[in-house]
Amino acid sequence: MAAEFRHPEAELARFQQRLLIAGAVILAAFALIFGRFFYLQVVQHKHFARLAEANRIDVQPEPPNRGIITDRNGIVLASNYSAYTLELNPQKIANLERAIDELANIIEIAPRERRRFKRLYEEFRTAESITLKSRLTDEEVARVTANRYRLPGVEIKARLFRHYPFGETASHVLGYIGRISQADKDKLTEQGLWSEYKGSDYIGKVGVELTYERELRGRAGQVEVEVDAARRVIRTLSRTPSVPGNNLQLSIDIRLQKLAEQAFGGRRGALVAIEPSTGDVLAFVSQPGYDPNLFVDGIDPQSWEALNTSPDKPLLNRPLQGTYPPGSTYKPFMALMALEFGLRTERQTIVDPGYFRLGNTVWRDSKPSGNGLVDLPKSIAVSSDVYYYQLATELDPDRWAEFMRGFGFGVKTGIDIEGELPGIIPDRAWKARRFPKDPKLHIGDQVSMGIGQGFNTFTPLQLAYGTAVLANRGVAFKPHLVRQIQDVQTGRWRLTEPTPAYTLKFKEAHIDAVVRGMVGVVQAGTAAAGFKGATYTSAGKTGTAQVFGLKGGDYVESRVAERLRDHSWYIAYAPVDKPKIAMAVFVENGGFGARAAVPIARRVLDAFFDPAQLDRVIKPAEATAALARPADLTRVATSAHAGETASR
Repeated sequence: MAAEFRHPEAELARFQQRLLIAGAVILAAFALIFGRFFYLQVVQHKHFARLAEANRIDVQPEPPNRGIITDRNGIVLASNYSAYTLELNPQKIANLERAIDELANIIEIAPRERRRFKRLYEEFRTAESITLKSRLTDEEVARVTANRYRLPGVEIKARLFRHYPFGETASHVLGYIGRISQADKDKLTEQGLWSEYKGSDYIGKVGVELTYERELRGRAGQVEVEVDAARRVIRTLSRTPSVPGNNLQLSIDIRLQKLAEQAFGGRRGALVAIEPSTGDVLAFVSQPGYDPNLFVDGIDPQSWEALNTSPDKPLLNRPLQGTYPPGSTYKPFMALMALEFGLRTERQTIVDPGYFRLGNTVWRDSKPSGNGLVDLPKSIAVSSDVYYYQLATELDPDRWAEFMRGFGFGVKTGIDIEGELPGIIPDRAWKARRFPKDPKLHIGDQVSMGIGQGFNTFTPLQLAYGTAVLANRGVAFKPHLVRQIQDVQTGRWRLTEPTPAYTLKFKEAHIDAVVRGMVGVVQAGTAAAGFKGATYTSAGKTGTAQVFGLKGGDYVESRVAERLRDHSWYIAYAPVDKPKIAMAVFVENGGFGARAAVPIARRVLDAFFDPAQLDRVIKPAEATAALARPADLTRVATSAHAGETASR
């Protein structure tokens, strides 16, 4: 076997060659690493320093305190309180049902809360967090916080909540706030206001809360905090405080409001009381109402369905959106128009036999035997239909409609709450638009219109406003629910409607004649029994409005379904010489005005002129004569962070 010869020099040369190549590769690698380090540490130093600082520091928006709402006497009607909420981030949770079940093993999650969360999730799927449970106790906060390490997407947050201490009372005035929906966001974006809602989740939805949203919402601040890698707060670095919203003082007296609501005794209807000399709305009743507190956290499906399907329509703002024929409450305005147009004088009489015949058609009076000789004041006091049937045939419908619009009939009054309907005051153009196949406004149409029936439909607000303008002898103040606004930064108040909107010119003698008729209603006419023994003087007018046509038959209330019975009306103002209050009372399907609406008006007027009665309505413990101290969200948030630190 031949011997194997080795060449050490050649092997050493190859080894050195490999070593040089490996060294070159290592040096190149280190050069690349060094170059990358140099790029990151030197060239990109400022950029990554900013990122690191941003990771260390978190800027959190601080939502402002919403403005406080009080009644005219300083009693708080809407305030804020701070509390902890349990919220889920749908983007970070794979299985929401499983996450809720896990939380239910830690704290109690009621079925109502599950249903509410499901409804909110369906509406706000893209939201960063959705409330599962509100107003957590300290123990519940501690339990959830201790288990947060295994519950990704679960957060405890400090929130401000709206509170309406009187529940259903004045609910249609106050309205409510709710979570900002996509539609709200789109509208705010279109108006260029979305940036002003940074950190806010809620917005006014209806009522004063909606109309005065800009005044109430305030301006958000921000808190700069230091956080760890898990985004947990370590300490607060700086704070730019939020600016609270402005405070509102309403014109309503919550004591009178509550008494008026109680006076309805569960019946459906509306009442609006106005101070004629200012336009202040003293009471604004819509029965039945609802509890606005249900909407603050997001209403649960069962409650929402109950409100929407109830035949009593509790969400309907009847003073604002309920349009009904005014019945005989229309007659004082018809009488004034007759005097102003020169069609009647105060003492001019007609014979009222109990019916009015025009061609082959006969219209009957509410008193079958008739009222005999009737002049203008008596036509109001005894509510003669025949007097106004005849008058209506002599009127030009366009001139008629124009006159009535001065009292707010058939047009929006401009009250400071959204959703008002204008009602209908028919003229020739309206009839042509509404009934193109029968465009002419016939004389027979006018006969029914003369007693507040036919095409006439007004809101209770319009009747109250018209009565206030009449009581104020033509000087019209726009009705308003907010009396004045307080700038929280300066502490100054400003009136919302300091001057009259317009003035109607009437002859004093003509107004005096109408007033004599309305005083006659109370002293010896259709409302005399209801106001017997009153310690104040008042002027009024009853009204009964037909709901459906009898087609020639006799109306027997007991034979008619309750919701098809006549509506009951009463308008009034007092005292007669210097009116301080004017009102309209409407009882849906209440029947004869003197039977249903008059007792409610009497009770409200009695209390208005006897403050001791009002003081008994709301006990001192329920009220406060000063603005409530705003909730301190910063304090609650700090406590929440402290709780997290302690649990860790």
